[in-house]
Amino acid sequence: MATYADAQELAALRSLSASIGRDPHLTQAAGGNTSLKAGDTLWIKASGTWLKDALAQDIMVPVAIPPLLRAVEQRDPAADQPQGFAIEALNTSRLRPSIETTVHALMPQRVVLHVHCVNTISLAVQADCEAQVAKRLDGLEWAYVPYRRPGLPLAQGIAERLRPGVDVLILANHGLVVAAETVAGAEALLRRVKGLLARPPRKVAEPDIVALTALIGPTGYRLPADVEAHAAAIDPESCRMASGGSLYPDHVIFLGQSSVVARPGEDVKRVTERHGTAPVAVLFPGLGVLMRGDAGAGANALQRCLADVTARVDVAAKLNYLTAAENDELINWDAEQYRQKLNAAGS
Repeated sequence: MATYADAQELAALRSLSASIGRDPHLTQAAGGNTSLKAGDTLWIKASGTWLKDALAQDIMVPVAIPPLLRAVEQRDPAADQPQGFAIEALNTSRLRPSIETTVHALMPQRVVLHVHCVNTISLAVQADCEAQVAKRLDGLEWAYVPYRRPGLPLAQGIAERLRPGVDVLILANHGLVVAAETVAGAEALLRRVKGLLARPPRKVAEPDIVALTALIGPTGYRLPADVEAHAAAIDPESCRMASGGSLYPDHVIFLGQSSVVARPGEDVKRVTERHGTAPVAVLFPGLGVLMRGDAGAGANALQRCLADVTARVDVAAKLNYLTAAENDELINWDAEQYRQKLNAAGS
């Protein structure tokens, strides 16, 4: 770091990052990222790492800002490979910087927090998101960014919408970005926006553990890690939304292109036979969710996220699902394959 003050801020950012990473309503699995600018260096969370580990592990990677911004401005494909801009002499972890590095570099503020806040996502998947957010964030300097693939396409979308003074971004089908000159300022802004966008979840019954256990049979499936994950199947509206397709990138990466919903009378074996493959998760309407036995911590976290998001979506709202092309773009993207490899190793 360039100065003692920078070192103090980076320590504060690591502490805040760990706190954010422990809150499943703010980020899940390896999703979300945080950064600090120190002169011409951007310290940003490494791809595939979890924010909750920010105090226990070295997860911050140094990146040279000026050449990265030039690459974004010139629409150079190199900007989609941020590891090419890492400052290797300072990169003791030898990890790749986040796939969202360009987003952080574009924001002029020193501290940037990008989270997959369930309150934000529940609005960001609605076709009327921009109008709904406008009512809630009146008085703040914010911008709405239509969906684009994370990385250079998203950075270009942000550049088109960014105005002087904007310190809040609502990313369609994705999440929230807040920025400030200090870690304390960024944390305060995050808490404020999260509160302004909050919507209470619909209440649901308890999962039927006995019935779910009977449905497992010899398949190797199991109950999800978090009991909250069952709500996506128990609540009829949430189940309907989940069955429509994928709503945000991390769902595609960790759970597949859509949620698999069992038909009446089906057990896990019959669902698998109908699909020709064993889904990562199966939703049994009115009963709960079962996870494939080898589903990792990331898949469990995103199944919980699906329940948390859909429970907050307006039941009358039109939803914007990711298209087949957008799903394929994520699955076949080198940066996401790298992140998945790290997650598998961590699991």
